[in-house]
Amino acid sequence: MFSASILLQILACALYNNWWPMLSALMYVLVPMPCLFFGGGSTQFLLSRENDGWVNAAKFLTGASTVGSIAIPIILRHAHMIETSAMWIEFFSFLIFVCTVLCFHRASLEDEW
Repeated sequence: MFSASILLQILACALYNNWWPMLSALMYVLVPMPCLFFGGGSTQFLLSRENDGWVNAAKFLTGASTVGSIAIPIILRHAHMIETSAMWIEFFSFLIFVCTVLCFHRASLEDEW
């Protein structure tokens, strides 16, 4: 699923000979970083109600990078730097990426049992 997301990301750029949509691929790299640095590689901290400063920072960074993944194509389209169809391809790529992350989260929950 992740490779399909990356394929759509590359297609959004290659079909229109415009590589600006690749900026949102940067966010694909940033989304899992709070899990790796602050959560020890586990996604359990996202569901916790701890008031630890590092856990809250990780939740904020995860949310900010997720919103950035949606906002970058919209901003690029508004600035007329990409086509509307490239923006929609980016959104489908993000949707597949989110499904991949949710499947990983579900699998990591099942491994702990």
